[in-house]
Amino acid sequence: MTPLISPKVAAAINQQIGLEFLASLQYEAIAAWFKLSGLPRLAAHFAVQAAEERAHAHRFIKFLLDAGTPLALPGIPAPQCDFKSAEAAVRLALDHELKVTDAINRLFDLAEKAGDRFTTSSLQWFIQEQLEEVSSADELLQMVRRAGDGGLLFIEHFLASKPGGKGGA
Repeated sequence: MTPLISPKVAAAINQQIGLEFLASLQYEAIAAWFKLSGLPRLAAHFAVQAAEERAHAHRFIKFLLDAGTPLALPGIPAPQCDFKSAEAAVRLALDHELKVTDAINRLFDLAEKAGDRFTTSSLQWFIQEQLEEVSSADELLQMVRRAGDGGLLFIEHFLASKPGGKGGA
């Protein structure tokens, strides 16, 4: 099959896949930290986030393959596994969502400049998803800041009361 997207756009998508897998690993590390800190709902919340990020990576992979483009995954750095506080862990999650959002916006600009309608159309879903992800992460960070380390059980209760009761957002 002749590739339907340019090599430059394909390379940027491969980099994005690496960033999505890194986000997944980072959320796994945050989930583990919360689990060891005795906060199972926050751990479950970040485990759900990790699964979502893996799904995003797989969605990008499917797009590349459907476009007849080979996969060329980049190396992925190790995630941060230890945190000074719950706020620091959630802040890192928000920072990573902002980084992913910026990368998707740059990818969209690149595809648009290349006249690549396949990629710009596909990226619309990711742009909307990132709006939700950043908003959710920012809300959680605000709640954790207000609660402080002594009030994290209130966050646990809040997450337990969400639909499904497993801490998923």
